[in-house]
Amino acid sequence: MRIHARAGQGAITTAALLGTAVFMEGGYAYAFPSFGAARMGAPMNAFIRISDRAIRLRSQIYNPDYVLVVDPTLIRNVDVLAGVKDNAVVVINSREPLFLNSKSAGIKIIYVPATEIAMRHLGRPLGNTALLGAFAAVSETVKLESLKEVVKRRFPGEIAEKNIAALSEGWEAACCG
Repeated sequence: MRIHARAGQGAITTAALLGTAVFMEGGYAYAFPSFGAARMGAPMNAFIRISDRAIRLRSQIYNPDYVLVVDPTLIRNVDVLAGVKDNAVVVINSREPLFLNSKSAGIKIIYVPATEIAMRHLGRPLGNTALLGAFAAVSETVKLESLKEVVKRRFPGEIAEKNIAALSEGWEAACCG
């Protein structure tokens, strides 16, 4: 999976949460960021490899099966679909469909209003947990319950509950929306 975001939008946390949930379920995961200028708002990527075997490959992911786009404004300047595999699943933080040009076949694009969900539950425009819930719904790579447990471990009390609400609403928007 490749995650497109801006520094400060929670992409690294998203990858870490997903990796921990996969590990809890008995799988293997390797999550890591890649960014240039280390400043708030700069475009960056986070990557996560998921497998049922130990992961030895440590390079960036050039041909992802999944892409999460936390900040849809990046689509203007970044080819978020670069290298995606045929039949990849792309989850984008947007209520409205966006113009995307891809040469890959059968890409499934899911639009989730993650920022709106985050504002409702967290009071901040951090849509990463809503997107993570949507990813769980469309990929069947990780269980929603595992993600909820990881969020409880990562965040204290009320912040965890708010993130779990955003996670659950993101799941609902992708699976049933």
